[in-house]
Amino acid sequence: MGLRDRIGRLWSAAGGELHPDGLGELHVGDAAYDDWEVVRDFEELETARAFCQTLTDRGMEAVLTSDWPLDEWGRGDIALRVPRDRASDAEDLLDSD
Repeated sequence: MGLRDRIGRLWSAAGGELHPDGLGELHVGDAAYDDWEVVRDFEELETARAFCQTLTDRGMEAVLTSDWPLDEWGRGDIALRVPRDRASDAEDLLDSD
């Protein structure tokens, strides 16, 4: 058992639960967004949420998706997606910041 596993067990035994902020905003394994365009890929949820918020704050529809659940620290394979016809606009907005 590695250090990471030990810390996780200690945390669970103490009644704590690792739960990254924004996990409820992530669509895991949701085929409804398969036809949306991926405009950026991320490895951790906090950064993905910031980029997603940049788009939504400017009135653009955007979601975060992942094929698999993230680890307890909010890391994994995360895609920022927009409707296919808005991908170019989303790229422009993200590149301008």
